[in-house]
Formats: sequence, structure tokens, C-alpha cells
Amino acid sequence: MAEPETDVPVEGSDEFRASDGRVPGRRGRATRQKLLDCTQAMLEETSYRDMKVVDIARAAGTSPATFYQYFPDVEAAILVLAEEMAIEGARLHDLARDNSWKGRAGFESAEELVAGFMRFWQTHRKVLQVVDLATQEGDERFHQIRTRLLNGLTMALKEVIEEFQRSGRHPADEDPMATAGVLVSMLANTAAHQYGFEFWGIRTADVKKSMARIIYWSITNQKPPVGD
Repeated sequence: MAEPETDVPVEGSDEFRASDGRVPGRRGRATRQKLLDCTQAMLEETSYRDMKVVDIARAAGTSPATFYQYFPDVEAAILVLAEEMAIEGARLHDLARDNSWKGRAGFESAEELVAGFMRFWQTHRKVLQVVDLATQEGDERFHQIRTRLLNGLTMALKEVIEEFQRSGRHPADEDPMATAGVLVSMLANTAAHQYGFEFWGIRTADVKKSMARIIYWSITNQKPPVGD
């Protein structure tokens, strides 16, 4: 087996280790990232069930032995991609927390949230498909990633709804967490089936507008501004 590329340790490199426990250096980190990039690219063309270590290694210009220095199997590499995706997904929380939800600005916030969520789902569509499938099959590792990804946005929307409740502009007997959970489920399921809507002749722009209206109305308890 080839020796792990640990010749030049770098600050923060202890966030992962090679299979022998050593911390990879700059070359090792670059090799690991290239393997991840090739795994990501291969997901666009191949079902993850059909992906093989030898094919990923060949695409990265290295050997299966080198792949195994960093990942025990293909699924482990995809798990890293899913973790990175979840970290990026935290930006969606800001679209809920940092924007105004009052009046026309509130409807624009709903539109921005929908657009950002759909864009995120499209960018990471293949990894998310693996996350969903593995979650359905009972893989707790992927289930935790999915939960973390969606729960953060759910909590952010819950906080916004609670603010409207405290101001008396939202029904006091409504459970903010339940409403937020329903809205996030709507976003996730609609984004996952975007191509199905298009197949039915429903334009993506109309789907986004409908979701923005539902989100705005559900959060503010007010009809969207006239003309939107």
C-alpha cells in the first residue's frame, strides 16, 4: 500500500486522519479533496449503488489503495460530501432569521427563502437523493445529517412565527414548531420533485410563487401584497 502523504502538516489538518491514524499533509489533503470531487462528479452520472472505488480512483488519477487511505468505502466518501452540504445549508437559516417579514418586504423574504432553498436543493440534488434513500433504509448517519439540515431552518422559521405571536399578529393557539415543520417539509418535498412538476406542465416560476405565498401567509397570518 502506498504511504499516506503526511509530509507537510498544515494548521487545522487534524479534522480528519488517514486510515492509519496519521494526519495528512498538504499533498494528502489535496489528494483527498480530488477523490471527493471525483466522487461528486461521478454521482451526476452513476447511481451511488453502482459506484466503485476503482473507478473513482482512476478518475482521480490515483489507485484504490490511496482511496482506502482516506475512506473505507464509497459510502464514506459520500457521507463526507453530505456533511459538507449540511454545513453549507446552514446559510438557509439566515434567510429566515435575518430578513424582515413585515409587509411587502416580508413577501420578498419569502420569495428569497424559496429561491435560495430551491437553488440549494438543485445544486446538491444527487447527494440529497443518497441522503434520502439511505435515511429511508435506516442509516442513522445520513438520517442525522438530514435532520440537522432541515431542523435548523425549522427552528429559524419557528422563531419568526413566535415573534408574530408575541406581537398579537398571529393566532396564539397555533404551534409555531408545527407550522414551521410543515413549511420546511413543503419546501423539501417540492424541491425534490421539481422535475415532476415540470413534467406535468407546471412552470417552476409558478411553483416558487405559490410556495412564497403559502410561507408568507403562514408566518404572518396576512395575505400576500396585492400584485404579487
